[in-house]
Amino acid sequence: MMVNFIKRDKNDIYGMPILGFLFKNKWFLLVFKLLIVALFVYAICLGFVDQSSENIFTTKLFWGLFWPFFMVVSLGSLGRVFCGVCPHGFLGKYITKLGLKKSLPKKLQNPMFGGLLLVIGWWMVYYMYPAVYKTPYATALFFSVLTIYAVLIFFVFNNMEYCKNFCPIGVLTRAYSKVGFTWLGTYKNACSSCKTFDCAKVCSYNLKPFTFDKKNSMEDCTLCMDCANACEAVSFKAKAPSSSLFKQFKPFKSEVWIILLITASISITMSFHHALGRSAIVEEFPWVKTARYFESIFDFGGMDTIGLFAFIYAIISTIVIATGGIYLAAKVLKQPFKELFYSLGFAFAPLFIIGGLSHLWEFFFYHTANDIVNAFIYGFSLNMEYMKPLATRQDSWVHLFAIFNYLAALWAFVIIIARLRLIEASKIRKVIAFPLASALIVFYLGLNFYKIYVFKEYGMLQRGHSHNTSMKTEGSHNGH
Repeated sequence: MMVNFIKRDKNDIYGMPILGFLFKNKWFLLVFKLLIVALFVYAICLGFVDQSSENIFTTKLFWGLFWPFFMVVSLGSLGRVFCGVCPHGFLGKYITKLGLKKSLPKKLQNPMFGGLLLVIGWWMVYYMYPAVYKTPYATALFFSVLTIYAVLIFFVFNNMEYCKNFCPIGVLTRAYSKVGFTWLGTYKNACSSCKTFDCAKVCSYNLKPFTFDKKNSMEDCTLCMDCANACEAVSFKAKAPSSSLFKQFKPFKSEVWIILLITASISITMSFHHALGRSAIVEEFPWVKTARYFESIFDFGGMDTIGLFAFIYAIISTIVIATGGIYLAAKVLKQPFKELFYSLGFAFAPLFIIGGLSHLWEFFFYHTANDIVNAFIYGFSLNMEYMKPLATRQDSWVHLFAIFNYLAALWAFVIIIARLRLIEASKIRKVIAFPLASALIVFYLGLNFYKIYVFKEYGMLQRGHSHNTSMKTEGSHNGH
């Protein structure tokens, strides 16, 4: 029978006075989710009604508050709580109950459909046309189309297939949530005598929370907390960061690929294009030279060709270095390459989700904080003065956040070591394989040191020496 009371462990968030209310109280969660839906719809409507540049509410809500701030901060700490309050997922639970409830064909059961939509449909387009999504109208149109796309899939298929296979950030959140320090599971003693399986019955994703601990995987769980309201035996515990990555689990291949592609699309491309693109020797970099060559042959119009080729070089470099390093490590360890790749590949997750906090917090003080506050002042016509930035680029203390880049590399090394320990091989082989398997981490770390060297040795590009179209958008970057 269903469990109505249980003595919770000290690290169980559901048992903590304030956090337990925030994460478990079904009425609070319902009101909070409805509030998010209301903000989502209002921002879209306002984007269509008020298309002027003064409408910062529509753009800053989506591109400032939701992404990247709330998404990145919560994903690397609390896990997929963003998915738990996502308007698409919340509404999708009701839409799918009224829909056709068809089973998704096996050939379409691939989360990389959504992942590639993110990498190509957003990031590649962003580097080619940096301002394309940044107007109120374009933002409203983008999320309107995405919402229609989500509603159709929810209506046609069962088991929340949009979230599992077609959501642009679905596989991303599932992969990067493994770095966080929370875990949804159940109390085994209470579950051993259960015959009703209420936690599984109420799950819109057709998951079984009582199997998460044994599998060392939360699978497609979005932390919507429906199961916790169905049975008291469900727990939501604070654990050591990345704890699941220190043990065996059945890997999702798509998660490793999205980790590599996002690391390339954001961390590496931003370093190539937005960081080194401001250096005095910008014209010497291969992606710039390649762009200049093709510009001499074709007319690309308003496209930022340097952004495009920086993106292409980053994708190729990341995949070649990561796969090449692990391939050599597999030879040393005498292990099958694919098995090793889909095991060690998770170690690269911190490079974006922790390393990204460097730029995230810098930009928070430069403009994100005041952008968000000012957006709400404008959006709701509040009688308040606009907030000024909390810091400027002349404030050297802000650069202290660069430490996250090195913490990311350090944590990635730790995960590599932990996952190497799970492999049956001699210690000497593991020692030799370690630097090879860590090639992408070394590249990431080296790139950060190289940026410091370049600016110290050659300095910044002097204003007036226009070199690429990205300089037009230098101040508008908020991609991290």
